[in-house]
Amino acid sequence: MRVSESLAHNSLKIKNKMKQRLLKILEQFKNKKILVVGDIMLDKYIWGEVSRISPEAPVQVVNVLKETYEPGGTSNVANNVAALDGNAFMVGIAGNDEAKNVLLKELKKREINTDGIFIDNEKPTTQKVRIVGRSQQLLRVDYEKKEHVHKNIEHSIIEFLELIIKDVDVIVISDYAKGVITPAICSRLIEISRNYNKAVIVDPKPKHRDIYSNATLITPNNAEASEMTNIEDGDDAVFDIGTKLLKYLNANVLITRGEKGMSLFEKDGKITHIPAKAKEVYSLIGAGDTVVATIALALASGASLEEAATLSNIAAVIKVGKIGTASVSIEEIKKGIEEL
Repeated sequence: MRVSESLAHNSLKIKNKMKQRLLKILEQFKNKKILVVGDIMLDKYIWGEVSRISPEAPVQVVNVLKETYEPGGTSNVANNVAALDGNAFMVGIAGNDEAKNVLLKELKKREINTDGIFIDNEKPTTQKVRIVGRSQQLLRVDYEKKEHVHKNIEHSIIEFLELIIKDVDVIVISDYAKGVITPAICSRLIEISRNYNKAVIVDPKPKHRDIYSNATLITPNNAEASEMTNIEDGDDAVFDIGTKLLKYLNANVLITRGEKGMSLFEKDGKITHIPAKAKEVYSLIGAGDTVVATIALALASGASLEEAATLSNIAAVIKVGKIGTASVSIEEIKKGIEEL
């Protein structure tokens, strides 16, 4: 066998071994317990047909055909965990309103534990209403108040986290900056997670950067990572951005870069760039939620950070090929692994 043939043969063996390893990790997802903490929302979709312009104003008239609901925001992370055969435990707040009732119904329908959802009588349940005509989003209407939760609710959330932490495998902090992820909640959650040797994954908001210190993994997109480091975004800058963020927060960093894939910076100095397989993009809504849910289940199943990132990259590519917050299935990821 010539040298070139030998190298190709060895490369194929390594690739097949990697595929088998990823499939084995995927098989361990079932019933892993993931604690998801953050800003829960209700996504409402109004679907209709558009055939004329209103005589009242230069706007399109939508003839409504149906209305659907999905868990949104942080609750979409829990939705993704459940869709991938994991057990999701949801922690957040909701208002005392009809949107809360609909959201709780949608979460329970997906067998997501809602014991950690607290009611704030002074804030509405965060709701995003999207009006869609001919499969294109025409308008979004938001109901929300972004102020931090009251101290008594903050205290209740921390007490709940202290009780449940020992019973879960991995923790996800999904910060949409709607008021749940306060400095006190975040720092205490990271502290007790370290005490129990539990991995903490953070889907961050740049303005809250400093409160994520000492988490296991931070997963900003390239724009967020750029803002968090004050380094202008660009292909040549990703090394400096990732390295600076890792050192500043004392955490591993996974930068999601859209069609360019992902870049993983580990605290031991290892840097891995994971390319994304080209695919038509229909919607970026919820892609970050899919990424953190997949990583959480992978780490709970014994994956390394690189293996977890590789699986999440496959899941993200599948996700952006779907409309809205549609989740990804185990079977779809299996197919994605085989196509590597």
